[in-house]
Amino acid sequence: MYSQRLENLPPYLFARIDALKAQKRSEGVDVIDLGVGDPDLATPDHIVEAMVRAVKDPENHHYPAYDGMLPFKEAVATWYRNRFSVSLEPGNEVVALMGSKDGIAHIPEAFVNPGDYVLATDPGYPVYKTSTLFAEGKTHLLPLRAENAFLPVLDDIPADVLKRAKLLFFNYPNNPTAATAPMSFFDEVVEFAREHDLVVVHDNAYSEITFDGYKAPSFLEADGAKEVGVEMHSLSKTYNMTGWRIGMAVGSPEVLSGLTRVKSNVDSGVFDAVQHAGIAALTGSQQCVADACAVYQERRDALVKGLREVGFDVQAPKATFYVWMPVDDCMTAAAKFLNDAGIVVTPGVGFGESGEGYVRFAITRSVERIEEAVERIGRVAL
Repeated sequence: MYSQRLENLPPYLFARIDALKAQKRSEGVDVIDLGVGDPDLATPDHIVEAMVRAVKDPENHHYPAYDGMLPFKEAVATWYRNRFSVSLEPGNEVVALMGSKDGIAHIPEAFVNPGDYVLATDPGYPVYKTSTLFAEGKTHLLPLRAENAFLPVLDDIPADVLKRAKLLFFNYPNNPTAATAPMSFFDEVVEFAREHDLVVVHDNAYSEITFDGYKAPSFLEADGAKEVGVEMHSLSKTYNMTGWRIGMAVGSPEVLSGLTRVKSNVDSGVFDAVQHAGIAALTGSQQCVADACAVYQERRDALVKGLREVGFDVQAPKATFYVWMPVDDCMTAAAKFLNDAGIVVTPGVGFGESGEGYVRFAITRSVERIEEAVERIGRVAL
């Protein structure tokens, strides 16, 4: 019944986790979900209020512009200038997205022919690979290993792969490892892309979730970055807006033009009222972001301290709301945590083969629930 393309598609990781959670809850288990990275904090009031006003305005009830309304794109450009000192032309260097997943899922269609290679970090966001599959390309995975600070070694890519490679996906601060990248690595990526004629796609969804005074950079801060690629950004994690579906792609006008051509044929853009909410998020007080980071830092500290006390070797991340913990066997550990303790974590192999030996915790529950989770985990025999 289904196409071969769909049959080749693996089940979406987080849909599988949701099914396992539902099963346990149906059995009466008090499940503590530290699996999927969906913020439990509320969207700030000023953003909600802007949305309500915009929804009531009939001017926003029509089809939106495919690439986003100009005021939203101007707000994005202003935010990038203030946050990263990056200059963007709103007219052709900013595109509104229905979340960064939208851009990541569609961009291979613009640049990848059947049989072309897409380079993607592993472990990584599963959509890097599935979007390549839909474009009939091949994914060449770039392992992220602890000994390399979870940065890919670009020189390890085989020459025959590079000859047929069109896209490079990467993501820092990183999901799932929570690793960060220095500007020197971004500079290296720009030079590598120039040498091998690659389109670079940097997924920067977690740049604002940082701790201990760390500030994550933008790929576009690297000299020449706009000449070789784009950055996908999302309001989902920064402003607790995962359900609102709004983000942006910024950078190379040529690359964005290709993305927009694809999107204009498969969707009708972001609802204008949601874009007005996005404007409120980007141009309003950023204290809400600082407040959220303070909450996540307290949770991070509680989780890391607790896991260390029960015998796990875990590092405190500088960014994202994830903790990447080494274990002997990730599927065994995840299954035992769920079956023996009612704790949901994500097995590392769900993000790729190089994720074996790790599980990912999402610190999207209260300190009290995190402390309870650690207490339960301490009673599990691995």
